[in-house]
Amino acid sequence: MSVSRCQSQAQTKRKSAPQDLVGVVGLEIHAQIHSNTKLFSGSQVGFQAPPNSLVSFFDASLPGTLPVLNRRCVEAAVMTGLALNCTINRKSLFDRKHYFYADLPAGYQITQQRLPIAVDGTLTYSHLGGRKRNTVVTKSVRIKQIQLEQDSGKSLHDDYRSQTLIDLNRAGVGLMELVMEPDMSCGEEAAAAVREMQLILQALGTCQGNMAEGQLRVDANVSVHRPGDPWGIRTEVKNINSARNLARAIDYEIQRQMFVLESGGTVQNETRSFDGKTGFMPEPNLPPLMVYEACSTAPPGVAPSQVVVLEEVRKRLPELPSFRRQRLVETYGILPEHSFTLVNEDGLMDYFEAVVKETKAGPKKVIGWVMNELQGLLHQQNLSVSQSPISPQALAQVLNLQENGQISSSIAKQVFQELWKTPGKTAQQIVKEQDLGMVNDSIEIHRICQKVVDSHPDQVQAIRSGNKKVLNKLMGLVQKETKGRADPVLVRAILEQKTS
Repeated sequence: MSVSRCQSQAQTKRKSAPQDLVGVVGLEIHAQIHSNTKLFSGSQVGFQAPPNSLVSFFDASLPGTLPVLNRRCVEAAVMTGLALNCTINRKSLFDRKHYFYADLPAGYQITQQRLPIAVDGTLTYSHLGGRKRNTVVTKSVRIKQIQLEQDSGKSLHDDYRSQTLIDLNRAGVGLMELVMEPDMSCGEEAAAAVREMQLILQALGTCQGNMAEGQLRVDANVSVHRPGDPWGIRTEVKNINSARNLARAIDYEIQRQMFVLESGGTVQNETRSFDGKTGFMPEPNLPPLMVYEACSTAPPGVAPSQVVVLEEVRKRLPELPSFRRQRLVETYGILPEHSFTLVNEDGLMDYFEAVVKETKAGPKKVIGWVMNELQGLLHQQNLSVSQSPISPQALAQVLNLQENGQISSSIAKQVFQELWKTPGKTAQQIVKEQDLGMVNDSIEIHRICQKVVDSHPDQVQAIRSGNKKVLNKLMGLVQKETKGRADPVLVRAILEQKTS
């Protein structure tokens, strides 16, 4: 059974049960904090540095080394919490989570399991639904907590030589773990929530959110149950590195569990325990993490550079994705589904607004060009907006030529295609070189219209008999003669006069 669009789980009734099984999905997102240095050491953070070149004595857990908390990481967690409507705990604690793995030199991870920095937030997200996938569906998921913690190193398994290599460059990099309550029901919802979170983190600058580089990793807790019954036994799908793979993995797991239960089997609990009694102890080398409402509430004698102040962090909050979408609709009068696409596609909103700023064409005309012509070619050639050979200024020039009556709408599309092939040229150059400007000689247009009317007596008779739609065919023949360079309003007027 497909669950990719969250539609078939609860609606399709089966004979074997009074109610269908439905999915229950919760997420844990590990977001790498965008910081120059690690969470508890001065080691630099870099993705493609040579193995073990960014490792301090503390990262390697040499005896006698102590953690020093990175203020930037704390501010990033506070800012993220504020953006997600969380309660910021004025006092939070660090714990040691003990477990052995080769890429964890200390034998424990410093985290915030018991008393995290932020709790009780909400993420509002949207996805496109409806039969035509053009209706914006808005939902929300509760954020249980945001906690600061260390990342582990990386194990590189060499099966050929039967050995494992350890790279500690990532060990100690600051992470925010964002724990979502199980408020979602399928892969599509989970993927939309993760994409919204990614956009928020990128807007805040607290995480670059590049999933391919491991800056955003997702664990999904999945179970199924019948509405009204207790939740089923959950399994965990770990370390998913793309929204698309997340949706597929969750939907596959939901279907697998449904099949197991409907076949009379039992779902096995394959999820790592989060019980605070197993392997956690207070971190003795770090004092409680304090966050202050204002500078005036900080205790005397504390250096201002070491104080995290909510008042100051709030001032730095940028425009978040949901407000961007609302602003686009209110400012430009575009449809909500268009604002959804503009914000969700990297760089597309900036491109659209840059075109609007440079052209005389209205926003609704611009959105049509951006959504259809531009995105069509980008998707066709698998390019991002930043890779577009046509700049916003170049598209604005095409639209201005059309608005000024220098080219027709069909010619504008032709010029756009030429610009895509030869980005070094301007729209004006292409129009001049290929003689694509509008035919302004009314006598010539009258002559061509008369020629078309004379050579199509049957169509003229149909128009005179009341079939006005046939006029469009004659207009097309005139545009063919003029290579699309005749003013369609003028052509229609002349043809109406000649066929009346």
